[in-house]
Amino acid sequence: MDEHINIFKALSDATRLKIVWLLTNIDEKICVSEIVEVLDEYQYNVSRHLKILKKANLVEEVKEGKWVFYYLTPIKSEFRLLIQEAIKTIPESQMNNEIHKCKILLAERPK
Repeated sequence: MDEHINIFKALSDATRLKIVWLLTNIDEKICVSEIVEVLDEYQYNVSRHLKILKKANLVEEVKEGKWVFYYLTPIKSEFRLLIQEAIKTIPESQMNNEIHKCKILLAERPK
């Protein structure tokens, strides 16, 4: 039951929900600086939110060179699958600006 409570607590914040929504809908790894720019948040706040999402096992990180990228933790339970499906139902119209910024940033990444 603790896992379920931690997930709901982690998703109860608008910024954390936006981070998970972005990771769900762009299907890419993103770094803190990209999240900062997309959500127009301070780096400290984004890092704090990512720490909470990691603690709830919603995101994981991978270091590539000097960058740390975050991605969704692979789904291993029906509960997580249902949560992910619920997040996908948040209308894109609620995140138009963020999606636009994110697509630009991803396109500018070095190949």
